[in-house]
Amino acid sequence: MSPRSVSMQDLPRAGRWAIYIALAVVFAIACAFLSNWQFTRNEERSAQLALVEQNYDAEPVPLADVIAAGGELDPQDEWRPVVLTGEYLAGDELLVRNRPHGGTSAFEVLVPFRLDDGRLLLVDRGWVPPGRDQPEPETVPAPPSGEATVVVRLRPGEPLPSSGRSAPDGQVPTINLGLVADSLSPAAGDALEQSAYGVMVSEDPAPATAPSALEAPSEDPGPHLSYAIQWILFAIMGFVFIGYVIRTERRHRREDAEDAEAASEETPESAPPAPRRRRDRDAEDEDALLDAAGR
Repeated sequence: MSPRSVSMQDLPRAGRWAIYIALAVVFAIACAFLSNWQFTRNEERSAQLALVEQNYDAEPVPLADVIAAGGELDPQDEWRPVVLTGEYLAGDELLVRNRPHGGTSAFEVLVPFRLDDGRLLLVDRGWVPPGRDQPEPETVPAPPSGEATVVVRLRPGEPLPSSGRSAPDGQVPTINLGLVADSLSPAAGDALEQSAYGVMVSEDPAPATAPSALEAPSEDPGPHLSYAIQWILFAIMGFVFIGYVIRTERRHRREDAEDAEAASEETPESAPPAPRRRRDRDAEDEDALLDAAGR
């Protein structure tokens, strides 16, 4: 015989209420954690927007003023415009695949740029669409040949794809500077700056055709703040709901007690009369004869 399952109603009232309150507390703690996470993400997004506002339209400076020889890009210098003087290494051009531009999976054009001081910085010249009848672009505009002056905005490299996806020869799945260096010729790969690359702003001399410029970073702060407030409201609603459950249970118990008390106070007169026993017919006839004899 299987044991009878125990429901919440079988527990003592104090025990049930303790379980209700414990559930509300656990739910509130989870909501507080998620709310704090959203507040943190909102702060990070606000810092990103402030950095873009500070650096995006700043006056361009030489690369050496931002990244010294042998140094690295300071995170606070992201999006800073710098001036490069030298020439493109067009023979080491690469394409980054699956980039979301123009409503399609486009390609960004990466070309190493050798500065007059011998340093090599990767330049993202913009994006080109895939071909009409093929996944690869039909044409890729060539960079200016010979001496050129290029203004770029500095960005840190991207991480390797977590999916482990790869790309065919001449392409890379992401702008991971170590991966890009391995895809270039040995001389160019060894000299490539590993802490940053540049997003093109302008080229002089300007080529006849150029890839489409990358979009400016979004100024949308995102929904993180509203999500954080929603999680706080959910935590409050959890306690409100548990309070409603306890109040409803107390009301039902009070109503049941009042009904039981009213039933116990009913008077005997209010009860239906007990039925009379029917007398035997022979006994009735005998009584009649005795009455007649006594007259």
